[in-house]
Amino acid sequence: MFCQDCGNKLVLKFCENEGLVPYCDSCGAFKFPPFKTAVSMVAVNKSQDKILLGKHTSGEYLLLAGYVKKGESAEKTIVREAKEETGLNAIKYKYFASRYHEPKNVLMLGFIVVLSDGEINLNTDEISEVKWCTFDEAISTVNEDSTAGFLLKAAIAELKKGKI
Repeated sequence: MFCQDCGNKLVLKFCENEGLVPYCDSCGAFKFPPFKTAVSMVAVNKSQDKILLGKHTSGEYLLLAGYVKKGESAEKTIVREAKEETGLNAIKYKYFASRYHEPKNVLMLGFIVVLSDGEINLNTDEISEVKWCTFDEAISTVNEDSTAGFLLKAAIAELKKGKI
């Protein structure tokens, strides 16, 4: 591990109430490991009874998602990413859960997002196809043990309570 500020090698040093934490001798400071932040969107139609899943470059159907850019709020990311990935507008959204996704070292912020009606125009650099699914179809399509599966199940429970 190297310091993100000066580039020197970090050493593990005891930090009270934290345990062993990377430390930079050059900067004289503890350097808590940074991680990225992203939004994961359970995108629904206006009647909130169908979920839009996207087939990503991995070949799997997943939730719409995107990284929060420097200086950008999660809410602004939702609006931007929904438009970039589908060409549709996010007309309403609600935060419901978060989960750390270790494989990519990212904190996923889960939102239910109501999309506008209209023709879908895919950003094929990120998603090759999309499909509208019932709640049950979405659950059976997304890997239930994945971060997307966790967020999907939590969002469906929230949607079953009533409209957002």
